[in-house]
Amino acid sequence: MLKLNKLADYATVVLTALATAPTRLLNGQALSAQTQIPAPTVAKVLKALTRGGLVTSSRGPHGGYQLAHAPEAITVSDVVQALEGPIALTDCAVHGSGCEIANGCRSRKAFRLIDSAVREALASVTLADILRAENEMPLRFHPTLTAPAASRQVTS
Repeated sequence: MLKLNKLADYATVVLTALATAPTRLLNGQALSAQTQIPAPTVAKVLKALTRGGLVTSSRGPHGGYQLAHAPEAITVSDVVQALEGPIALTDCAVHGSGCEIANGCRSRKAFRLIDSAVREALASVTLADILRAENEMPLRFHPTLTAPAASRQVTS
């Protein structure tokens, strides 16, 4: 199974919380309370997001964090890269060498193509999109997702 690590997931949740009030400064404790993510984890995520240029921080008694860009300008790809580094399914797609079978590998170009598609897909979803999705009908009540398995139709 291909999945994001927990910190990238938490980072998206924290950024979405910041995006609900993009001009307001929120401190780590407030974000922890709002997101129900433990404060030490929020602090770790905020540090990575600041280093990645996605949030800005202000020190002092009235300090906190806010988005560095509009929600429409921050993509899921940006979040993943800030927390995990380059997006790639295999090491050879990023690092190129070091693989024991690199000389005879026929899949390297294919994985680069797949990596590109994954990056494009993640880059096509913004924080603004996530906020819009949150404000829509909850998934558990979505008719196509709650229908019995036998009655679901898969379309491509």
